[in-house]
Amino acid sequence: MRILIRTSKWAIWAQRLGRLAVPLLVLPIGLHHLGFIDSPSFSIAALIAGALALLAILVALLALMRLWYSGDQGWGRALMGLFLGLVCLLPFSYYGYLAWRYPPVTDIATTAWGELPLLFLPDTRAMPAPQLISADDQARIFPNATTRRYPLDPAQLFSMAERLVAERGWDVRLRYAPGENGPDGRLNARITTLAGWREEVVIRVSPDPQGAAIDMRSASINAVHDFGSNGLRISEFMVALDGEVTTLLRDNPNANQPQPADEDAAPEVEDAGG
Repeated sequence: MRILIRTSKWAIWAQRLGRLAVPLLVLPIGLHHLGFIDSPSFSIAALIAGALALLAILVALLALMRLWYSGDQGWGRALMGLFLGLVCLLPFSYYGYLAWRYPPVTDIATTAWGELPLLFLPDTRAMPAPQLISADDQARIFPNATTRRYPLDPAQLFSMAERLVAERGWDVRLRYAPGENGPDGRLNARITTLAGWREEVVIRVSPDPQGAAIDMRSASINAVHDFGSNGLRISEFMVALDGEVTTLLRDNPNANQPQPADEDAAPEVEDAGG
């Protein structure tokens, strides 16, 4: 007599839920990154995918316990559901750690925010208010996010900053070289993170008694928490600029001599929308 061994329904459902959670997480990320859905819709979709992934894990664990005692088939299905659920929860674990590590802030600047205006401000009527931190907290959490002063001509420093922006692939939306629209140079650039969050960077190069000074602002668009991205972005950029200036002055002792301004250059302004 042939004995039939059943396949656990719990294991089948664990696999189904795990397989469903993957596209429900990946698809909104892709659509959000490409700008086809807005941030609130993306957040809702991501939470649904996370809840489904958690459900897949719970069902898979229950299926594994039942399989241990019943002897039914379905170990592979249950383990697959468990694996897919855990993979889908990895991004939530990562951002959960960042939320614990960094305060809920969405706007970081090395100087007064009003001195570094953002291009997307006219579109902020429906956006949450920016989350700010005190100067003391900023200095403690992001010690490298500070104004830099170098013995360089403003045009030289602006050129170096512009090159670093290009290396990072930031989308420049507004550009004034020093002397084109006043003594200060300015760059506004848009950044899209891997998850699709939009952020804007403002860089200002101004004359200084030591040569030139550079300030920077990084702000999130339509977000309630940046998970440390803005402060880390400014810190990384400034440290990279420190290295570039140090190398330049070491290899070219006369690099801090004033450079002639390009008086014929015109300001380049791109559409800030989108």
